[in-house]
Amino acid sequence: MKPDLFQSPDYYLLDDLLSEEHKLVRDAARAWVKKEVSPIIEDYAQRAEFPKQIVKGLGEIGGFGPYIPVEYGGAGLDQISYGLIMQEIERGDSGVRSTSSVQSSLVMYPIWKYGNEEQRMKYLPKLATGEWIGCFGLTEPDHGSNPGGMTSNFKDMGDHYLLNGAKMWISNAPFADIAVVWAKNEEGRIHGLIVERGMEGFTTPETHNKWSLRASATGELIFDNVKVPKENLLPNKSGLGAPLGCLDSARYGIAWGAIGAAMDCYDTALRYSQERIQFDKPIGATQLQQKKLAEMITEITKAQLLTWRLGVLRNEGRATTAQISMAKRNNVDMALTIARDARQMLGGMGITGEYSIMRHMMNLESVVTYEGTHDIHLLITGMDITGFPAFK
Repeated sequence: MKPDLFQSPDYYLLDDLLSEEHKLVRDAARAWVKKEVSPIIEDYAQRAEFPKQIVKGLGEIGGFGPYIPVEYGGAGLDQISYGLIMQEIERGDSGVRSTSSVQSSLVMYPIWKYGNEEQRMKYLPKLATGEWIGCFGLTEPDHGSNPGGMTSNFKDMGDHYLLNGAKMWISNAPFADIAVVWAKNEEGRIHGLIVERGMEGFTTPETHNKWSLRASATGELIFDNVKVPKENLLPNKSGLGAPLGCLDSARYGIAWGAIGAAMDCYDTALRYSQERIQFDKPIGATQLQQKKLAEMITEITKAQLLTWRLGVLRNEGRATTAQISMAKRNNVDMALTIARDARQMLGGMGITGEYSIMRHMMNLESVVTYEGTHDIHLLITGMDITGFPAFK
């Protein structure tokens, strides 16, 4: 097993913009990834298996709802701390970060923001430690970029709701204890429901044969006349804006996480360029390889500045959905480009599991699509600056 020699690039001395707490949180997450994730992740990715033994550690480093208030089991941290944790986890693996950010932004966030006090106290403390794992049901077989067209629905049966429908591409689904599910009531209004494992008619078949996010568990959510207690309805927000508000938080985390994947690819390529000898000199001494590395560190630095500023705006409650979309789209695209260039720099070695690059590249092919595709985020920016929606 190769040691994790990762050194984080900070070309513009951006650590100066971070508080001591930010750096402590980040460094703790980084040390945990080096010890618990890096030594095992290639093997789990090759086997297409999620390493469940890391769940407790994710909770301990604040990987589950770090911004959730302390009274509900969270760490009470700010948005920049949340971003830095996502960056470090995705430096290890995008699939592990998916588990973390789904739990944080798509399960804990809606219960915290849209739930009542009883729901917060029942679910959030156990989710914060990882005792319970959650998932988020929005995407359907026929409704991805158009979630408002969902057909999942529930009916008021007097003393309970009756839920029917299906969701797919759901991270954590195969082993989740609860699911925050979005469905339409009899008037066609979208609401969130907390569905618990063990409810009759609720099944979570696993999705197999993935070339991406192989160390993450993905599945479907099937609801066949599931009786959901009325107290499991999230009461404080409804409509499509409710799940989209969760996605804002998750996309913000992705914008930071993608930087972690890019950093790892850059650091690997830089070290390799200094050690790999061809034509009697290191390949890092050639113009073409220096061009690649210079472009990588430039794009990483730009992404770091983008997410830091976005984190400040999030802390101030001023970040817009469109600003978050810009960061998600830019940073994932940046990370994909760096992964591809880094893979070329390593030649044939770049496709092997001895290095992390090809795994990052495959993972990022999912990240560029989920929670808003590359092109949909482009159209969100376009609508924001022109005032014209062009989604159809």
